[in-house]
Amino acid sequence: MTVPSVKNGQHGDPVRTAVVRTALVGFGISGRVFHAPLIAADPRFSLDFIVTADPGRSRQAKSSYPAAEVVTTVEELFDRAADMDLVVLATPPVTHFDLAVQAINRGLDIVVDKPFVPNSAQGEELISRAAEAGVRLTVFQNRRWDADFLTVRRLLEAGSLGEVRTFESRFEWWRPEGFGNWRDTTPISEGGGILHDLGAHLIDQAIQLFGPVEESYGETSSHGWQEQGEGADQEAFVSLLHRSGVRSRLWMNGAAAQVGARFHILGTKSGYTKWGLDGQEAALDAGLRPNDPHYGVEPESTWGRLGIDGSEEQVQPERGAYPEFYRILGDALKGRGPSPVDPAESVQALRIIEKIHSQS
Repeated sequence: MTVPSVKNGQHGDPVRTAVVRTALVGFGISGRVFHAPLIAADPRFSLDFIVTADPGRSRQAKSSYPAAEVVTTVEELFDRAADMDLVVLATPPVTHFDLAVQAINRGLDIVVDKPFVPNSAQGEELISRAAEAGVRLTVFQNRRWDADFLTVRRLLEAGSLGEVRTFESRFEWWRPEGFGNWRDTTPISEGGGILHDLGAHLIDQAIQLFGPVEESYGETSSHGWQEQGEGADQEAFVSLLHRSGVRSRLWMNGAAAQVGARFHILGTKSGYTKWGLDGQEAALDAGLRPNDPHYGVEPESTWGRLGIDGSEEQVQPERGAYPEFYRILGDALKGRGPSPVDPAESVQALRIIEKIHSQS
């Protein structure tokens, strides 16, 4: 049965009076670990369809979400377009443009995992098509709700560091054989490589904190983990000069035998250093549900330190909040506020990534 919706006369957005019937395309790490648990935990959404052609993933999807219908192809899914409201694309980036176009053509709202699309031209076209069709398009930049990122934002808003001069941010692991997924083997032209994958997060976070970028520079390296990777980078460094005057330096590395600080920020009053990655991905992967009281709570051993050398104090972090993405999206689909992520902001990050790749 199709759930009726009415149009908001001011914005032309659909205002739904019932749950948002949701289809999840892809049940790899992104679909299984992030989207499915977050969708299932929000009562305003129902997880009605899951698309995966992999038999093992299909069995897991049916076991974990018995109310969802598991189908093997997007063709089967889109034949049922009248039975859904929202499509979530948790597939490799090379597939995002075509799948999003199919959803837009059927009048369905869309969540696209990051990296949004392989290039900024495709991103701009999707934004234009979605606007013309009157559907909502947003990008899953979930790292905006990392516990440590939210803590940094709080410190900046409180003026705890004074005027920030430099911002350093890292995603680093010791995986010398590679990550074992599309980021290793997909060509850069199709959205592969660590700069596309993790740069989409780190650049987005820096822009969220310090505003538009005036100048950018970067370096990328390929260590030959996968010959079929066709040049996909496994290590990257990005330097951004923001219009605000802050300099951001960002590192991405899967072959770091010793990892650097997750955040290292220096201001005119003090500094802030934080080690270790946000724990929400690991918690979700281990089966912790987003509505568990322990979800998003950082252990004291990972708290960052604020101050000057010799006079520092631990900072209790904000709680990690990936569920906020779907909470905000749920409000937006009911006509109460904007989308959780403006896709034009993801295009800004793509332009920086493209510039770095063109110079490497």
